Amino acid sequence: MTQKSTGFLEGASKLMSAQANTIEQAEAPAPPARRNPQAPEAFDKLLAAAALLLLAAVLAALARGFPEWGRVPTVVWAHILTILVALVLTPFMLLRKRGDTPHRALGWVWASALFLTAAISFGVRQINPGGFSFIHLLSLLTIVQVPLIVLYARRHDWKRHRTAVRGMVTGALLVAGFFTFPFGRLMGAWLFG
Repeated sequence: MTQKSTGFLEGASKLMSAQANTIEQAEAPAPPARRNPQAPEAFDKLLAAAALLLLAAVLAALARGFPEWGRVPTVVWAHILTILVALVLTPFMLLRKRGDTPHRALGWVWASALFLTAAISFGVRQINPGGFSFIHLLSLLTIVQVPLIVLYARRHDWKRHRTAVRGMVTGALLVAGFFTFPFGRLMGAWLFG
């Protein structure tokens, strides 16, 4: 064979091989889709539902406790107000699209509300008059964690941001919120009393 015919055969062989690879790739199943970091997961939906349930319980307690509102110290009202802001925003933050301008703006409000709730809580000492209680440990954690949540968001480290937000919702809102109802505390007395 001549050199031209050998080159032609090699070129044709390469072309046929490339076409076969293309056909195999077209018939191969698509790789699994990557998880969309902006979409809420089942745990986010669970946390949002729990936040709504807690919000409903707080609103019911406030409604039932209306006759006693005048006896509640201003610092407790400030604490309740900041908690309500965080509770109202939590489901929206967990369930809506993430990373856009409204998410960032609402995130600043949510983070500020949580930080203020924690800071104000140091002035609320009805459980242990004049002293702190174990619940104030969650306040310390919140004061440390909220700036980290903001830092992770600003660095676009969405995995750490999401983990920190979930931890904050679970601990600072839901667990701390649950403990406002038993043991003769204000919300529990109003709701069940």
